[in-house]
Amino acid sequence: MQALANFMLSETQILDIASRFQKAMTDGLAGKNSSLKMLPSFLTKPTGQEKGVYLAVDFGGTNVRVLTVELQGNGAYSTLQRRSFPLRDRGKGYDFTSPETAGSDLFQFIAEPMDTILVPNQSYSLGFTFSFPSRQAGVNQAVLIKWTKEIQTSGVEGRDVAELLQKALAVRNLTRVMPMAVINDTVGTLLTAAYGDRHADIGSICGTGHNTCYLEPSSPITGQPMIINMESGNFNELQATAYDLQLDRQSQLPGEQCLEKMVGGQYIGELTRIIIQDFINKKLLFASGRPEIFYTPYQIKAEHIAGILADKSPDLTGVSHWLKTICQIHCSPLEERTTLRNIASAVITRSIQLIAATYTGVLKHIDPGLEHRHTIAIDGSLYELMPGYADKLNNILKNIFKDKPGFVTTKLTKDGSGVGAAIAAAIVEE
Repeated sequence: MQALANFMLSETQILDIASRFQKAMTDGLAGKNSSLKMLPSFLTKPTGQEKGVYLAVDFGGTNVRVLTVELQGNGAYSTLQRRSFPLRDRGKGYDFTSPETAGSDLFQFIAEPMDTILVPNQSYSLGFTFSFPSRQAGVNQAVLIKWTKEIQTSGVEGRDVAELLQKALAVRNLTRVMPMAVINDTVGTLLTAAYGDRHADIGSICGTGHNTCYLEPSSPITGQPMIINMESGNFNELQATAYDLQLDRQSQLPGEQCLEKMVGGQYIGELTRIIIQDFINKKLLFASGRPEIFYTPYQIKAEHIAGILADKSPDLTGVSHWLKTICQIHCSPLEERTTLRNIASAVITRSIQLIAATYTGVLKHIDPGLEHRHTIAIDGSLYELMPGYADKLNNILKNIFKDKPGFVTTKLTKDGSGVGAAIAAAIVEE
């Protein structure tokens, strides 16, 4: 079926995207026009010998975590305390992600739970993971360029988030907490992996959103190695389908975050819903009616897609159960269930192929001769939990670099954004 065939990329197409991505990296580093922001982190990799207890804040979406981390040296670490809380809770009547909320209130809400995990009379260096496009003028200065992930809190864009956090700490009288570094979650993921793996030089998030950073061998700012946050979710040199264009038009930021809207967990359910809706309109699915769930934006979630793809039964009983319980469709022939599975598979497969293409572009940029081993540290629900995602990604990379077996590996780096913030604080403290 042509509608789904457009989602399947050949290896030639993947390599072409990788080449365009590599050029966008080069242009961005040189200050030329590029959809990749190539933001400096002012950090390099850790030695693996950093030690001490550090406080970390991890703000990457609609949930925020605060944690204390003990770095033990030799690449070992442990999380001592952890608290996680949502930024919006309809049951409790608050939403710190809405445009009606002031940025100062958001940051005071983030600072509030810190006291609950700190040891009395002990001072802490703080690392702050802030996973939104920010322009850094130093390791502890990060000005939010633009909110993504549908967050719209007012009074934060164009402001230094480290300064906003510092003011919130002062209001809470948390004077024993000393902010040291602001990083992106991809940077945190890379730092966490590199703490125990000297080959780790790419960090990536494959979850609600998507972004990648890497260790630039020679930063344009210092001439020394520096981790660069590419904001790769904004890469836009891609062939969009009519379904992608529809999703983009109804999004918070039309024309931006083009790659992320094709690959991220925030969007793959919605993209699947748009395709299913089109199939229904064309009488290719559910000819007897128009199930409401497929006509309501963002009602199909990434976890629904995972459930569909996890169903390996011959008659797709899991898909049938999902249709009955979630979609209120009590009778569906196997042919329709198979079509649903094919749609979900096409969306996920393209996500994997596009991400593999960007990794390929990075690898060819940092190691043109393919002379060294590389570990790509990845965190996020798609890579960890989506059936077949990690295996397919590894297989694509293995095929692309088949002349260099073992040249590149990917590794799940859980909680990397939180632990990485602590490692960043330790690097700066030294």
